[in-house]
Amino acid sequence: MAKNDLQMLNRELSWLEFNSRVLEEARDATVPLLERLKFVAISSSNLDEFFMVRVGGLQQLLEEGKSALDANGFTTEQQLAEISRRTQRLVADQYQCLLKELDPELSAAGIQRVRVETLEPEQLAHIERIFTHDLYPLISPIAVKMLAAFPLLPGLRLNLLVRLEPDKESPQTPRFAVMHLPRSLARFIAVPDPAKYTCIPVEEIIAAFIARFFPGETVVECVPFRITRNADLTVREDQAGDLLGHMREVLDARKRSNCVRLEVDERISEAALAFLRQALRINFGQIYKVPGPIDLSAFWALVKLPGFDKLKDKAWPAQASPDVPPDAAMFDVIARKDVLLFHPFQSFEPVARFIEQAADDPGVLAIKQILYRTNENSRIVAALARAAGRGKLVTALVELKARFDEARNIEWAEALEHAGVQVIYGLKRLKVHAKVCIVVRREPTGVRRYVHFGTGNYNEVTARLYSDVGLLTCNEDFAADAAAFFNAVTGYSQPIQYRKIAAAPHGLRARVIEMIESETERSKQGQKARIMAKLNALVHRDVIEALYRASQAGVRIDLNIRGVCCLRPGVPGLSENITVTSILDRFLEHSRILYFLHGGEERVFISSADWMPRNLDRRVELLVPVEDPACRSRLIAILKTSMRDTVKARRLLPDGSYERVKPSRRGKPLRAQEVFYREACEAAQQARKNLYMVFEPQLPAKKPGK
Repeated sequence: MAKNDLQMLNRELSWLEFNSRVLEEARDATVPLLERLKFVAISSSNLDEFFMVRVGGLQQLLEEGKSALDANGFTTEQQLAEISRRTQRLVADQYQCLLKELDPELSAAGIQRVRVETLEPEQLAHIERIFTHDLYPLISPIAVKMLAAFPLLPGLRLNLLVRLEPDKESPQTPRFAVMHLPRSLARFIAVPDPAKYTCIPVEEIIAAFIARFFPGETVVECVPFRITRNADLTVREDQAGDLLGHMREVLDARKRSNCVRLEVDERISEAALAFLRQALRINFGQIYKVPGPIDLSAFWALVKLPGFDKLKDKAWPAQASPDVPPDAAMFDVIARKDVLLFHPFQSFEPVARFIEQAADDPGVLAIKQILYRTNENSRIVAALARAAGRGKLVTALVELKARFDEARNIEWAEALEHAGVQVIYGLKRLKVHAKVCIVVRREPTGVRRYVHFGTGNYNEVTARLYSDVGLLTCNEDFAADAAAFFNAVTGYSQPIQYRKIAAAPHGLRARVIEMIESETERSKQGQKARIMAKLNALVHRDVIEALYRASQAGVRIDLNIRGVCCLRPGVPGLSENITVTSILDRFLEHSRILYFLHGGEERVFISSADWMPRNLDRRVELLVPVEDPACRSRLIAILKTSMRDTVKARRLLPDGSYERVKPSRRGKPLRAQEVFYREACEAAQQARKNLYMVFEPQLPAKKPGK
């Protein structure tokens, strides 16, 4: 490859390093067995998205003849070649982990996959009944007499390629048929076994009885395969008068886009592989031969098996916030003080309750909210619809361009419109990724605005799985900024100067760099200077160069970057004052928290944005200062604890590799997420005790007219 820019790590290779760290969790013997299997499944689904988006985008550039050097000095061809080399190694590691490490332990623990040829007669009779009654009526083979007639197969779905014995008239011409296995099929079929949970992949059952689909023919070969299609397709917004209609066209186009990866069973014959290569128009570097079941993300089904709790993490149920009493009126709570929530250690329920109470409160005049991703049966979406039905002015910006959630968001947008909600389909040329909800309420003292800012989506499911922070406030400056921001993105107004917050793409990047440079100047003047940041990704060259300048000026910089990081830490004369760690644990690290010492004033921010070009330059994002002393102190404590993790943290080295962070000889191991959960439990327990420390008389209800 071309000589790399010594100041920057390649984004794609940094991502592959991240996914390797995910797989490391699957190989960690201290992690419960089914949790290890879960990390294998996660690493597989991560890789699917990487191919659909990152590799798909690079492949498209190459096909369009737009190959050029990236910021690291790599050509598109070189990036694709290196990605292929490293991904082949990663896939080999995935199957080594599954087949050689996890399968034997799972079998010993009572969960085993078997092959058809090992089944007992009664088990074989059982799967034959399943094939006859459930599978055979559902699946149809499609004969492929010529390459031009190869069927349009959906991406990321399992298929079978069947090779039949040639006709006597054309003995040199192989005959093929393709069978698509619908998503509705269970991937693993249980077989009777009194001693263990025993299962067999559905494709092996079909292969065992494949001859029944071809009476009078001889089946020579039956092999599973899966294709990945390019999903890096976007709507032409300059031509999109009807954005919703054009988004549907993009979703349809993804079904027909080019193949960027072919996964096949390693036992495939040369003839069958040559046929698939020609039909899908791919090269050898895009082919991944695997020695086990294709699509390891399917193993989520085994992770979720009931009755094996001893093989899973001990449950960490979300705790109640000590600042939000049970069944409290959220407006009273927020009026007393700002509330910081730290999910999933603390429950997301107060956020949902805040919006539900707003929908039902007769004093509430309006609700304004941005929805980027949400969940099925969402309490929040239901509350917005209910509020509109009760005559409140409800405005929802539903981002239709949220990748892989476009179809769901189209459904939500249409459902909300039917309920009377004023719906905005995002902005032209920009994705709206900010997380904010504003409630306007008439009170005896006048109209007051209540606001929720967050680092994560309004998704009640991922709020139990992702580590995020949210701030509830009725501070007038923040409320005014939130309202001005919302009006800017829903109307035709130009971005404005806010009192407190900053917004991308106009202002946020400049504010971040300004804060970094302020620390740089203070250090040059002999003052103490410090930067801490917790993010998902660090890619933006301008920000990285500002951090390098700060390091060279002597500023101590501690970064906790979960995923992609293009900054090289620890390089003498460049970044020796910068440390970068990454935490991978049971919850996905997702919060964005920034800290600047600022001469002792300690500026702390939460944000929806990572430090990437797409977030800072091509999306609508928010950066929110946290000024309440208690909330600010809590965020600083979260940052410091994250930086001290010695159990689940890895340290980024100058060459782009990572090493485990180990405790000092005298220090005790510290697992940040465990500390956060323990603190949440202790705070909730103390809050429950405090409820009984105050006597509160139960007064009779007021009678009408009194």
